Amino acid sequence: MGATRLGVENMAMTCVQGRAVMIDLHAHYGRERKMVGYEDLMGILEKDKVTVEQGDFVCFRTGFDQVLLEFDRKPDDTVHDICAVLDGRDARLQQWVTDSGAVALISDNYAVESVPSRPCDEHADHCASLPLHAHCLFKLGCYLGEMFYLTELADWLRANNRSRFLFTGPPLRLPGAVGSPATPVATV
Repeated sequence: MGATRLGVENMAMTCVQGRAVMIDLHAHYGRERKMVGYEDLMGILEKDKVTVEQGDFVCFRTGFDQVLLEFDRKPDDTVHDICAVLDGRDARLQQWVTDSGAVALISDNYAVESVPSRPCDEHADHCASLPLHAHCLFKLGCYLGEMFYLTELADWLRANNRSRFLFTGPPLRLPGAVGSPATPVATV
């Protein structure tokens, strides 16, 4: 059956394009596995003088894309214990995503947030295994983009003391699908 009104083919017909901002977690944490919560993120935004505005495509460079390429198609078990990830269970981080009005969260890793997530509060009524996914996709309608190659763009932006660019990311026309590979382009 598949999605109809919300199918990815509807996004493909008009493309996905808009103002984007890069948050360079790799510049602050390197390849260290770090669960980035609200406080950490606010510190990075302040240090790097990055502003997120309503309607932005918010890109998180973790360095995972470059590490994955260095594995040369032979990843080992360390692939799950490297680079920064968002702490999807952090309620303040979820509220920040809501308040920011971001249209999408995009990352160079395989889930934007930590997989597995931190354990649930023992008193929680329900507990999503990917809480940031549940928050963004089901509550906000905020898109998620994963496994994007961001290294060269992030390096260029940092070298030129910038964080903003124009993002164009057309998905494939896959009728009824809820996701798709994209061929993103950044214009700086």
